[in-house]
Order: sequence, then structure tokens, then C-alpha cells
Amino acid sequence: MMKLWGGRFSKQTHKLMEEFNSSLSFDKRLYSYDIKGSIAHVKMLSRTGVLSKSEAETIIKGLQEIKEEIDEGIISLEGRYEDIHSLVEKNLIDKVGAVGGKLHTARSRNDQVALDTRLYLRDEIFNIQELLIIFLKTLLELGEKYKKVVMPGYTHLQRAQPVSMGHHLLAYYFKLKRDYDRLNDNMKRVNVLPLGCGALAGTTFPIDREWVARELGFEKIALNSIDGVSDRDYIIEFMGIAASIMVHLSRFSAELILWSSSEFSFIELDDSFTTGSSIMPQKKNPDVAELVRGKSGRIFGNLVQLLSLLKGLPLAYNKDMQEDKEALFDTIDNLKIILEIFPPMLKTMKVNKDRLYRAANRGFVNATDLADYLARKGVPFREAHGMVGKAVLYALEKDKELNQITIEEWNQLFPDYGDIFDKGLSEILDVNTSLNNRKSSGGPAPEEVERVISIEREWIESFT
Repeated sequence: MMKLWGGRFSKQTHKLMEEFNSSLSFDKRLYSYDIKGSIAHVKMLSRTGVLSKSEAETIIKGLQEIKEEIDEGIISLEGRYEDIHSLVEKNLIDKVGAVGGKLHTARSRNDQVALDTRLYLRDEIFNIQELLIIFLKTLLELGEKYKKVVMPGYTHLQRAQPVSMGHHLLAYYFKLKRDYDRLNDNMKRVNVLPLGCGALAGTTFPIDREWVARELGFEKIALNSIDGVSDRDYIIEFMGIAASIMVHLSRFSAELILWSSSEFSFIELDDSFTTGSSIMPQKKNPDVAELVRGKSGRIFGNLVQLLSLLKGLPLAYNKDMQEDKEALFDTIDNLKIILEIFPPMLKTMKVNKDRLYRAANRGFVNATDLADYLARKGVPFREAHGMVGKAVLYALEKDKELNQITIEEWNQLFPDYGDIFDKGLSEILDVNTSLNNRKSSGGPAPEEVERVISIEREWIESFT
């Protein structure tokens, strides 16, 4: 195994120890970032006189060739290497000779790996944000399409008040938009240069960290060398945001699963995003939504694993921290495929408008409208609340909805209220009227939904 540290040892590393200690099987995906950081480092060493111009040119040319050869599969990302750093450095020395050994001047693998993961995560945050924008555009389109499709809104999984399918879908738009904004904020902590922190105490060489930061597009440099190599907060923060995204998508999935069941029949998911049963020919299973809901636990677990990993570590770097990458990579891989598959699943689903309308006309979702009606007639709201509760009991006994109770029945129920119940009540209790009247800012009335969509569409279009 290629070692960067063998001089102090008198025995060979046990084969099992080599296998156990190696991180190449997973950190090999960082090769392009490792080379990118190394090239910037060598340029800086040349600028500050630590390396000669010709030495720097030789090393940089060798690194560029290694990158090309890895891209083309000429150099395999396998073998008896401790990590991606030793693979790159060994191949560099083989290619350019002893001068390749000067690559590691004024740096440690501790600040090198911190740099690699920051470069990698910076790119992946950008990729995830691009996927989120596509998702958000899809939700805006569906919000527009279904802004007038009335459905029952729920609390405690009980029918509560009328909303529209468009308004309901836009609730997830705003949840995911906040996640997008959280990633912007996370980027402030990710985009900090650790290179130059060395193993933990910087270096005695005259380096220019600010130049390297500019070269690699970092906004700041780590100002404490111990913190620079021991910090994984930026990964924890990202994985917390990933967990937040998954909470939102898991809740969304749970609703899609319910809505596509025979008991609800609010939607039908497209054949291309469902599966069948090996034994029951009639089944059409919402497997995408169920897998998203299931994978949320996996991503939560990755966050907990990293928190548990770091909680007892003394400063600065410890080998335990090698275990941060697999959890990070797994979270990113799963999150990206989920964000890719969810929008086309939503775009192709069929919405059963008639079923939604019928559901909105059952379960007394207009009860609050009746209480509001009584309050506008001068009845104190708390008293009106009690009257509506009594009316609901009556309707249940008669197997009616509130809008099916006649004026005569209202007057018999509440004889002390004179002519408070008039013909206008039937219109107030109409479910579409109820939806249209909910015009308060952020409410489900179609015109208010359209106003909100117009604002958000302008924000979305700023990305195109």
C-alpha cells in the first residue's frame, strides 16, 4: 500500500489493517476536487517562492494528465492506496519523478481532505438547488392548474375547511422554498478555505491563503487552524437541511399514498411511477412515494450518525472523521434522485375533481362559514360556535349536510333568533362560495392563490 507516512515505522502494516484503514473505496469520488485543490496549492507555492516556476509547471502538468487519465479510465481508482490523496500523489511521482514529492509541501492530508469535501459539497449544493428550482416550478404550475379545484382541507386527518388542490400543493412549494434558502445560508459556512491550516498548526512556509481562496472561489479563509481541520459543522448543517427536505417530501408522499387509495381516490398516479403486486393482479402500488417516505429515515440516520461521530472527539483531527464521507455521499445521492423523480410523478398524476368536490361537500367543512355568518349577524362568535355545534348534531341525526337544512328547520332549531336565518344562507354554505370567500392574505381563494403565484413566478423566473 502506498503510504505518505512510512518512515517512522519498522514493520509493515498488517493486510487487514490496510483494508480497514483505507478510504479509497468511497473517497475516490473526490479525485477531481483533490487535483483541483492541489493545482491551486502548487500555483501558490510558486508565487511565494517555495517552489520554482519549472517545478510548479512540471507538477501541474502531471496533475492535469492524471485527471485526464482518471477521467478516461486509464488510471484506475482502485488498488492498495490508503486514500484518494495517496493515489494521486503516487501516480504523480511515477509520472514526473521526485519533484512530485514536493506537492505536499506546506499542507497536510487534514486540511487537504477538508478542502476536498468543501469543494465537493459546494458543487452538490448548487446541483441540489437546481433540482429544487425545477421542483418549485412544477408546484407553481400545478398550483395554477388546480387553484379552483375545491377539496376538503384537513386537521387531525378530519375534514376541516374547504381549500383547493392548488392551494394545498403550494403549501409544499413554500416548505421547499425555505429549504432552498437554507442551502443558500449553508453555503456561507461551506465556502470557507481550510487549506493552509496544515495538520492543526498551520505551516512555517510563507504561504498566501487569501490568494488560494480567490483562485478556488472561496469567500473566506478559516481563521483558526485547529478549527479549520476539525470543523465538520458545514456537513452537519447540510445534512440537517437534507433531513428537512426529506421531512417535507415524506409528508407529501404520505398524502399522495392516502389520496391514491380507494378510500380517498382523490388522485391516480401514472402507471410509469407505480408498480404491481406479484400475487394480486388488481394492485397499483405508489412505490415511489413509499420509497421516498422510507428513505427519509435513512437520511435522518446519516445526520444522527455524523452527530454521534463528532460528539466525543477532542480537537483537532481524528481518524474517526474519515467516517463523515459515506454518510454525506449517501445523503446526496439519495436526495438527488428523489428530487429528480418527484416532479414528473406529480406532473403525470390525474386529479379526480369530481371526487374532491363530493368530499368537500361532506363532513361539514362549511361549519366555520356558518359560524362566521352568525357572527356577522351580531351573534358573539363563541355563542355562534355553540349554535353550529348543535346544528351539526341535528344534521347528523337527520343524515344531512348543513346546506341541506331548510330555513324552517333553522328557525325550529333556534326559535329565539327571529329572522336571522334567510335565503342568503344557502349561498354562504355552498362549498365553492366558501372557497372563494377565503380571500385573506395567504388564503385559498383562487384570486389570492393567483396573486401569490404571480409573486413567486417572478422569483422563479429570475433563475432562467
